Amino acid sequence: MKKVLVIGGGGREHALCAALARSPQVGTVYCAPGNGGIDAVAECLPDLLVSDFDRLAEFAEQAGIDLTVVGPENPLVDGIVDYFRERGLAIFGPDAKGAQLEGSKAFAKDLMARHNVPTAGYRVFDDFDAAHDYLQNLEYYPVVLKADGLAAGKGVVICEDRETALTTIAEMMRDKRFGEASERVVVEEFLRGEEASVHAVTDGKTLMIFPTSQDHKAAHEGDKGPNTGGMGAYSPAPVAEGPMLDKIIRDVLIPVLNGLSMEGIEYRGVIYAGLMITKGGPRVVEFNARFGDPETEVMLPRLKSDLYEILFTAATGRLADLEPPEFDERPCMGVVMASGGYPGSYQSGKPMYGMEDADALDGVTVFHAGTRRREDGGLSTAGGRVLCVTAVGADFQAARDAAYAGVSRIRWEGAYYRTDIGHRIL
Repeated sequence: MKKVLVIGGGGREHALCAALARSPQVGTVYCAPGNGGIDAVAECLPDLLVSDFDRLAEFAEQAGIDLTVVGPENPLVDGIVDYFRERGLAIFGPDAKGAQLEGSKAFAKDLMARHNVPTAGYRVFDDFDAAHDYLQNLEYYPVVLKADGLAAGKGVVICEDRETALTTIAEMMRDKRFGEASERVVVEEFLRGEEASVHAVTDGKTLMIFPTSQDHKAAHEGDKGPNTGGMGAYSPAPVAEGPMLDKIIRDVLIPVLNGLSMEGIEYRGVIYAGLMITKGGPRVVEFNARFGDPETEVMLPRLKSDLYEILFTAATGRLADLEPPEFDERPCMGVVMASGGYPGSYQSGKPMYGMEDADALDGVTVFHAGTRRREDGGLSTAGGRVLCVTAVGADFQAARDAAYAGVSRIRWEGAYYRTDIGHRIL
């Protein structure tokens, strides 16, 4: 039986571990560092940090790991795949060159421009005065400011007017609001439409399309408030299905994969296209180099095929050998439960109750993100996004009702969640 190591400790990694544990080929799943809920489906390694490549590789060698799966973006951008491959270890994810697709907004925009991938008009600035002058003289608003580097999903600010844009560019470039990530900033045209996410697994040559999904990034009801890492999601996203999905594959995914290949990058991993479906068709808002969170929590419960086989075959360059994956036709919806104050300051260490009651509901799965196991065996909060309560249902309304029924059974001091996940389709 195969042994798998999943790197990360959030809701996405919980969903990956659960799906890998279902594989008939897999005997043991390890997760480094894991969290308080992942220990139900995997052996957690809390002392192994995602940034400690040497100790992670040593563990993979000593434990006889057959495949390592990287969850978060930071180790990908920092070159964990290069490090593992140099040691002869099978690992799923793009190398450091490929991970620039997410690690640098400017790299991704320039790549799209060179290979005719539809996206918003943009300018890149690494000088504050030049960016300030550009925004001062810009005639059209709103405009979008994006930190070039990784900012945990929070480095994007929509500026409705000139005053907001000038304040924001100062915070980003002069005051280092996002640290090194905002030393370079992309100023981008504001796109109008409906957002959708499309994930594809690739071995650098073949694309395997996963279900469409839609994330809810804003912190508050009605898509108001600051951007977060995601407050909920559902799959599929009807706005990106049918002929629109064919267009996304033809105009976005194939050209970007071919573009990477033409520029000497053999990209093995996930290409996650964050899209705006406009009146003129799909346009790329951003690319990510890993599975989305919380999109993974609503895609993988629908997966009928063997996830281990898909990821291992992609990592070893043989994806064309597999049949297209099968997915449950029923929709899945997920509601993120967060600590009060998120994405700003929040308190951790709050005792949690009711997760088992929610998990016992038909079709409901509770994926843990920011949780830790206490010495008495109970659970406490340990992050901003704490849980993603997901449910599969006969239709979107049934899935939504079941997910919120799960949410209603869970409690801790200060728990916060949006009550309108799925509002665009219901």
